[in-house]
Amino acid sequence: MSTRPTREGIPASRLQLPQGPWATVFEALCAHFPQVSPDAWRDRFERGRVLDAEGRELSASAACRPGAEVHYFREVADEAPIPFVETIVHADTHLVVVDKPHFLPVAPTGAWVRETLLTRLVHRLGNPALVPLHRIDRETAGLVMFSADPASRGRYQALFRERRIRKRYLALAPPLPGLEFPHVRRSRLERGEPFFRMREVPGEADSESVVEVLERGDGAWRYRLEPVTGRKHQLRVHMAALGAPILGDRTYPALRERAADDYAHPLQLLAHALDFEDPLTGVPRSFVAAPGPCALRRAASAA
Repeated sequence: MSTRPTREGIPASRLQLPQGPWATVFEALCAHFPQVSPDAWRDRFERGRVLDAEGRELSASAACRPGAEVHYFREVADEAPIPFVETIVHADTHLVVVDKPHFLPVAPTGAWVRETLLTRLVHRLGNPALVPLHRIDRETAGLVMFSADPASRGRYQALFRERRIRKRYLALAPPLPGLEFPHVRRSRLERGEPFFRMREVPGEADSESVVEVLERGDGAWRYRLEPVTGRKHQLRVHMAALGAPILGDRTYPALRERAADDYAHPLQLLAHALDFEDPLTGVPRSFVAAPGPCALRRAASAA
């Protein structure tokens, strides 16, 4: 497996060229990413920021071969810094576990390229082979695991695919006095409107979360949430559907007006702990997010 090229610590994105009427890679990229202007793509080619599968620079006139792999470097003008720092919880030749702060994306997406956990780690550890083994929302803080070695990556990916890893979250949300705990929420999720939201719909359940109460407060309860499945926004959708949307959630149950990040009021959701049997050694492993300054993190040490 080839290692992704990097520029200034930023890993390249990959695209397998699709079938289509395009004669050149330039035409295919313009068609596949219409939000990026042809002039911007032409400039990237001229600056050597579009490469083939072997890391060689491509020209705008390079022939388009469907199925061929292309690497390209995303760019965002005037990307604002995110004023929070990640903490490396564990690092060895195969696995890196990081405690991600709120508001930092795991990987380049949308308006973020440099200010992502992956980009920071590639630069910090000098390892362009790093790949996230799973994702948590940008708004969520807590543990994220990365593969550091392509040779062992598949063994760790199988932990998530085969549900052989236990993930536990902490959340602050309104009280649910009418429920018995632990409570299991099962439902079918699909994309909603706008495209980045999820919603529950009738049909066979494809998502499952276990909800437990750790502390009953006056205005909010502290919950432990365990996602049995790993659907997008699953915990946030399930808590909102139960009538207890997680504090600070700007997306569920209703989408609030788009605004700048409010650093003083983050989503009160923390990816608190990961437990699994290491697929290389068979030894049980457990990682816990470090306590921090906010009430949710302080509670982690007692959870």
